[in-house]
Amino acid sequence: MPDLDNVLARVRSVVADRLVPLEPLLLAGDFDALIPEMDAVRAEMREDDLWNPHLAAEHGGLGLGLDEFAHVSEALGRSPLGHLAVNAQAPDAGNQELLAAHATDEQRERFLEPLVRGEVRSCFAMTEPEHAGSNPAVMSTAATRDDGEWVIDGHKWFTTAFDGAAVCIVMAVTDPDAESRYARASMLIVPTDAPGLTHVRKLPVMGDRGAGWFSHSEIRFDGVRVPADALLGPRGGGFRLAQERLGPGRIHHCMRWIGICERAFDAMCAYAGTRELAPGRPLASRETVQTWIAESRAEIDAARLYVLDTARRIAAAPTVVEGQREARVQVSAIKFYVAGVLQRVLDRALQTHGGLGMLDDTPLAFWVRHERAARIYDGPDEVHRGVVAREELKARGFSIPR
Repeated sequence: MPDLDNVLARVRSVVADRLVPLEPLLLAGDFDALIPEMDAVRAEMREDDLWNPHLAAEHGGLGLGLDEFAHVSEALGRSPLGHLAVNAQAPDAGNQELLAAHATDEQRERFLEPLVRGEVRSCFAMTEPEHAGSNPAVMSTAATRDDGEWVIDGHKWFTTAFDGAAVCIVMAVTDPDAESRYARASMLIVPTDAPGLTHVRKLPVMGDRGAGWFSHSEIRFDGVRVPADALLGPRGGGFRLAQERLGPGRIHHCMRWIGICERAFDAMCAYAGTRELAPGRPLASRETVQTWIAESRAEIDAARLYVLDTARRIAAAPTVVEGQREARVQVSAIKFYVAGVLQRVLDRALQTHGGLGMLDDTPLAFWVRHERAARIYDGPDEVHRGVVAREELKARGFSIPR
């Protein structure tokens, strides 16, 4: 297992020296120039043994524990390009973990190994425009058996990174009459060039459609046929696999958000200390700005400790599944707490920068656009607050209906 301090030092150097200088291309939407530059960085990361830090060594990763990768995710999170540089970007990271744990040998060879090598990208299709994302048990996309194949029909959106992806893991109802509503759906592996799979549009997220990995798509499945062995994991096990995917994913996201917070905090302090309201009177001399700085420092540090403690709880369990089960309340708590800290810190940093903060001359406006969704995806804040509240009440003898 690699030395974590050494890995962190190298990751921080890559972010500062190689990725931050490329950010103006991303912020300007110049993906034609950005992609070859990122391909070069990714090749360097493979050579420098910083590739796939989230995966076990047996699957081509660094073999870091979840609590160790949490620190790496924070360091990578300081740049929007960080996770992509080492092949740990969402949704590929979660898809790789799912395939590593549940794919057949043939599926691993066909789908996991190219992902691990960074030769292709993947996406994950679950959310539907016709149904509330806060209730994932309700979906219309269905997969039915016909002549030994699965036939998929449905409509998905916010399918991150569909643009340019080679494969899509799809949640679809396979057993509509199952006794438990959580046993009705399964996951299926679908090549994105399958006939009947249509890319409707890239969604304009606060006006920004992006491209490639930096985009979200609306897609349709119209009689898409895949073989019977396209099923990932057990039939009817889609929700169980989705929950298994979300536990580590929330650790990854929360620590990435903390990396964003630290970068925004550094920018806020630097600007407040140098921007003068009048000769000899910097912004930092104002009590309001000092309050923003103090509150941000405390909230970021508290968020980090909370997430790391949750990651340690999961990592200490005999299996990741058991760890997630034991820490499920903490996982819900960090999801809404850190998302709130992220939004507050970004808002303070942008406000400190004034008009400059509204421009894409810094990453602040980019993060405000794209990370506002942190309080929505992977379960909205309100759902996670409900989980925590019900468990606290249950521990005190109160049973609250859903």
